[in-house]
Amino acid sequence: MTSLAAALGMMPLAWAFGSGADMLRPLVIAVIGGLYEQQQIAFRGLTVQRLSRGRRAATAGARTGGEDMIFFAAIVLVFLLLLFLYESFRVAFAMLLVPIFAVAGVFFGLWVTGTEFNITSRMGMTMIVGIVTEIAIFYYSEFRSLPASDDRLILAGINRMRAISMTAFAAILALLPLALGIGHGSAMQQPLAIAIISGLIFSLPLVLIALPALLAIFGPKATPR
Repeated sequence: MTSLAAALGMMPLAWAFGSGADMLRPLVIAVIGGLYEQQQIAFRGLTVQRLSRGRRAATAGARTGGEDMIFFAAIVLVFLLLLFLYESFRVAFAMLLVPIFAVAGVFFGLWVTGTEFNITSRMGMTMIVGIVTEIAIFYYSEFRSLPASDDRLILAGINRMRAISMTAFAAILALLPLALGIGHGSAMQQPLAIAIISGLIFSLPLVLIALPALLAIFGPKATPR
């Protein structure tokens, strides 16, 4: 009895005496502890962990899909805005390619800095679509205001170079402390700042060099006022 109790842990048994003095009748009350109890607790813990991991994975997948939908919805809304402003599919498509190309700068900046592509960096990538589109509108507004000539694309870039550069540099300098992780709680928003700064740096040559080339290819019929 002593060896059995030691092997199974504590096993208290309640004994009841019958009518005869020589009869012992065990009741069905037993508490099994020791190693067996620890194994059962460990198995329950593993089951709970697996269920929680599955739920977290499903939630993360749904969240990622929702963020992708937000990004594509932003692109569609920007295209509709450009189409409403200039009433030309060719011009709207040419200008929309600039923020889409700037998104590549976001991924490049995150890769160079070793920053994780998470929720905040996705927010910065979505914001880049709107910011770069605004800068492209600066250029095209100047382009439309100039008289028709062969070098109008170049003159528009020269006239708007200062305004476009100062707009981008002002946003970069404002986000620089956050990108460097200065201050309490800045680590949470650091990927967002890095994403926006990287996209703005890439947007400067895209607006001043790539956008004139795209307009020359896609928008020759929409340029005259």
